[in-house]
Amino acid sequence: MIVEGRVIKLGDKIDTDVIIPAKHLKYTDPEYLAQHVFEPLDPEFHKKARGAIIVAGKVFGMGSSREQAAIAIKAAGVKAVVAESFARIFYRNAINNGLPVIICPEISNEVKDGDFIQINIESGEAIINNSKRIMCKGLSGMALDILKSGGIIEYLKKIQKSK
Repeated sequence: MIVEGRVIKLGDKIDTDVIIPAKHLKYTDPEYLAQHVFEPLDPEFHKKARGAIIVAGKVFGMGSSREQAAIAIKAAGVKAVVAESFARIFYRNAINNGLPVIICPEISNEVKDGDFIQINIESGEAIINNSKRIMCKGLSGMALDILKSGGIIEYLKKIQKSK
């Protein structure tokens, strides 16, 4: 499973209230949430997100456990989030909603905004601007199976059908 796209680079400690502000949590429509993703950082973020890969620093997704954060990012068209570390609950929410998340220590030092990045989700290999290779932590096991299914609901449906 390979994802690729241009980098939108963010910093450390991006919390869920920055990803999707609390005032939008009363809405459940993914397309609505997508229009407000990262609104505090850039009200036009959703227009730049389609096909991009977010690269961030440490503790991406910290804060409240709102599932809408991962839903908003995915609905905006972001292909994956690569960060030096993730808040644990955001990490699982992302996988459960079919949004690839890759842990990659020191990635912030390796890329800049607008770079092109290709990531093998399983092996963790990242290729920056078709030349520089770095190793990240790939996904395996149930997390990979859930992601390949498109999220936890589709994964559970697939398991149920096989019984």
